[in-house]
Amino acid sequence: MELTGKSAIVTGGTKGIGRAIAEALVQAGIDVCISARKRSEIDETVATLGTLKKGRVTGIASDVRDHSQVKTVLEGCVAQFGGLDILINNAGIGAFATVEEMPPEDFRAVLETNLFGVYYYCHEAIPLMKLRGGGYIINISSLAGANPHPRMAAYNASKFGLNGFSEALMQEVRHDGIKVSYIMPGSVNTEFGGDTPSEEKSWQLQPSDIARVVIDLLRHDERSLASRVEIRPSKPPKK
Repeated sequence: MELTGKSAIVTGGTKGIGRAIAEALVQAGIDVCISARKRSEIDETVATLGTLKKGRVTGIASDVRDHSQVKTVLEGCVAQFGGLDILINNAGIGAFATVEEMPPEDFRAVLETNLFGVYYYCHEAIPLMKLRGGGYIINISSLAGANPHPRMAAYNASKFGLNGFSEALMQEVRHDGIKVSYIMPGSVNTEFGGDTPSEEKSWQLQPSDIARVVIDLLRHDERSLASRVEIRPSKPPKK
């Protein structure tokens, strides 16, 4: 895909992996619409990335769990940039407790954010991409989508589901010129799940590592599709 002049949406684009992806897209000359829940974080991110003076940047506050708000983001992106070529479904949350201990509302929030939100965005984005003759959808999953762990039932369920969703969607839209890939990172040095980035965890992946994978996928020749990418730290601590 020729990247310059293309338009993209990045959900959860104000911090961590999402922000790194948004920055990499802008650096590549792509116009980027960032969505996240906090207006203040969007304003700061848009102002910072706007100084790169490559692709244009805008942002819309929204919650991926609300279908009507998702539609507003898509409409805003089209109004600002004329269409949509790339969708990065990155927004995600985690709630970590045993099934017995986890409140139903926490389980529901994880599934609605990590899986339903992706469905809402894909559902609305696919017709827009067809109007452009194709596009690319990249879903940020996790190695937790293939490796279950205790106290992670909600997160595991959401990412196992996201992987299956992505595989099915890929087969549905490939002949419309729309590619679908999902990326499964291992440990990433971010604030996700209440973690704190630190030098002690420098063995972990960095958000920029995931952003590099996204750019590499977008630059693949039209004939090739890396539909699933696993990426993990090369030298985790020995057990």
